[in-house]
Amino acid sequence: MSWPRSLRRDLSLGVMLGVAALWLMALLLAGGVLRHELNEVSDSALQEVAERILSIAVVELTNSADEFDANESGSRRISPLDADNEYLTYAIYDSENRIALYSHEAHRKLFADKPRLGFWNRHGYRLYGTQAVSGAYRIALAEPLKHRRSTLRRALVALAWPIAALLPLSMLWVWWLTRARLKPMIRLSEAVRRRDETDLAPITMEGLQIEFLPLCESINRLMQRMTRALEAERAFTSSAAHELRTPIAAALAQVQRLARELKEEPRRQRVLALEAELKRLARLAEKLLQLARAEGAGVVREIESDLVPILALTLEDFRNERAGERLHADMPDTVLSRLDPDAFGILARNLIENALNHSPTGTPVEITLSAAGKLSVCNDSAVIPPDHLSLLKRRFERTRADGPGSGLGLAIAESIARAAKGRLELFSPVPGKVDGFLAVFELQKTATSQ
Repeated sequence: MSWPRSLRRDLSLGVMLGVAALWLMALLLAGGVLRHELNEVSDSALQEVAERILSIAVVELTNSADEFDANESGSRRISPLDADNEYLTYAIYDSENRIALYSHEAHRKLFADKPRLGFWNRHGYRLYGTQAVSGAYRIALAEPLKHRRSTLRRALVALAWPIAALLPLSMLWVWWLTRARLKPMIRLSEAVRRRDETDLAPITMEGLQIEFLPLCESINRLMQRMTRALEAERAFTSSAAHELRTPIAAALAQVQRLARELKEEPRRQRVLALEAELKRLARLAEKLLQLARAEGAGVVREIESDLVPILALTLEDFRNERAGERLHADMPDTVLSRLDPDAFGILARNLIENALNHSPTGTPVEITLSAAGKLSVCNDSAVIPPDHLSLLKRRFERTRADGPGSGLGLAIAESIARAAKGRLELFSPVPGKVDGFLAVFELQKTATSQ
């Protein structure tokens, strides 16, 4: 399973790994410089100690030999003053390059060769040689290199501990900084995610870094193009439906007149069928006008209005169409909402029409409007399968191809609900029953009075 890429994670990891690598390189560079300086200081101390020991040893060799123990080869070893280990060992040679004096822990093998002048390395030791009394005496002073390496290692550890302690803090700082600096980008993505076709206003670029401004400008230009395309589509739908109303009405009037004039039954039945089709076409044109209105702007207003008179007027229209006896309404005295009254009227009419068209003749339709602006329309019907129920909000989708209606009622209601930032939910069967159909429209709390 591959995880999605994260700019914040990539930046944090990249910066933290880069900082860690740079600190490591700095530590190695500091170790190189420290090693060079340590060698210089140690060599200088080695040279100074050798010169001092040689000057003292020459005086002792020439003036007194009682303080030294001679061995069988004639070399004299200095007796130790205590049991501590020597860091520096030395050997003093005479003019014939024989060891005349050496320290108590000096290794004869280390000083077996002819002494040199200056610095050299041998058997893990750093040696320095010098002479006195015109070359009559020479000294070779040795220091174990492991002492220098141990000193360098302790110094590097002393430098590494603060870096190791600060590295987690640096990682937390980098993580917090990238998170804080990417917040405008996160706000931009959230603003784009919340938008739909009903809200294509330009996105504000306030607080965005200069690197994100081209992206925001491109998104705003895309929204402008989408706005023009949607406006053109809505204008075409509205204009086409509006222009169709006049010729359809004229044709319907002619057909109705012809139906009254014809007395022959076969021809009259054909004219009546044509009249029914023209009425259906007129209803379809009206639905297209409602759809263009639902998908347009202005569904939510700044001021509140009462929805109860709008629903009452809609119910009265159905009663005038001889369908009112089936409608059972329950609503409070007042329901204040910022939903546009015309949009609410269109939504309520379509939900009620859908319930009347898709329920058995004579069965009741229950209509409920709550004080919070929640509209419920319930009717009797067979259970609609869940896979088909989810498709009913699409345009021209119907439960039966030969059934009444245009297939646009629920699509119009869904468009109004989406434009108003509300929701339209469909249930079949009705909760608590074994059959039936329930449509529930509910606005967000910000769009309805509290």
